[in-house]
Amino acid sequence: MSGSNNPYNGSFGNQMSATASFGATPEPAAAAGSYIKDTTTATFGRDVIEDSRNQPVLVDFWAPWCGPCKQLTPVLEKVVNEAKGRVRLVKMNIDDHPSIAGQLGIQSIPAVIAFVNGRPADGFMGAVPESQVRQFIDRIAGPAGADEAAEIEAVLAEAAELLAAGNINEAAQLYAAVMQAAPENAKALAGMAECMIAANQHQRARETLTDLPEEVAKDAGIQAVLKKLDQIEEARKLGDPVALEGELAANPDNHEARLKLAKILNVEGRRDEAAEHLLQIMRKDRAFDDDGARRQLLQFFEVWGFKDPATVAARRKLSAMLFS
Repeated sequence: MSGSNNPYNGSFGNQMSATASFGATPEPAAAAGSYIKDTTTATFGRDVIEDSRNQPVLVDFWAPWCGPCKQLTPVLEKVVNEAKGRVRLVKMNIDDHPSIAGQLGIQSIPAVIAFVNGRPADGFMGAVPESQVRQFIDRIAGPAGADEAAEIEAVLAEAAELLAAGNINEAAQLYAAVMQAAPENAKALAGMAECMIAANQHQRARETLTDLPEEVAKDAGIQAVLKKLDQIEEARKLGDPVALEGELAANPDNHEARLKLAKILNVEGRRDEAAEHLLQIMRKDRAFDDDGARRQLLQFFEVWGFKDPATVAARRKLSAMLFS
């Protein structure tokens, strides 16, 4: 998308604010090394037991004379800093503070014990390579990005609820926040376009879904919004719905007028009425427009979604008609 098409640039009655951030950020603007500290016997309860109730804490038991410790500690510090708060590292010099290591049964160093929710959860001994340290952290804290992905999904679900309730501005703000964190998130792009459609900004909605990467453009949700835009554009050319209703009053078998009216009612959000007009055509003349009413109804279903109440109701009636 070009800068002029950026959906963050406009507004839906109010200026959109997309300042949300995603992912684990226990401390704002945490500096490198802020996830690492030394501990003592006196502070172990606070630094490890209590803190591990917020996120996993790795305890590095080491000693100044230990050669393998000198190899492992820089690797631990590097990987923990790159994890950006998914875990913390606490270092304990067992020469100065031997009692905790003794209580845990540690007999050789380096030894790393992971505490989760106040208890030892896992550990390893020896100067293992960086790849194994990463695997250990992923096992303890979950794969990198898992927390962010879960948070994004929760925000998307909330945005969808707001949009369904007609809160366009609030929904747009959440979709914009997700798009800042994940610019190619298909659900956010489709949701933002839906907000624009609801705000009668059809051209902006189409521009938002233009020039996307091929895999993103193929997303079913994005394709449904594009079909919805096509239906809106087509409905604009179909004439006055009042006039069409007048034609049907004079001739209920004017299937062409009924098909046009169904398309207009659909874009107006009157889905049940639109479906009923198409079903009525099918009851009277399945051959009309080469079964065009059924094909149009199926296109509506694609845009409405499988679980939409109008889809469920109309599909039930269609099945009864086809298989009774």
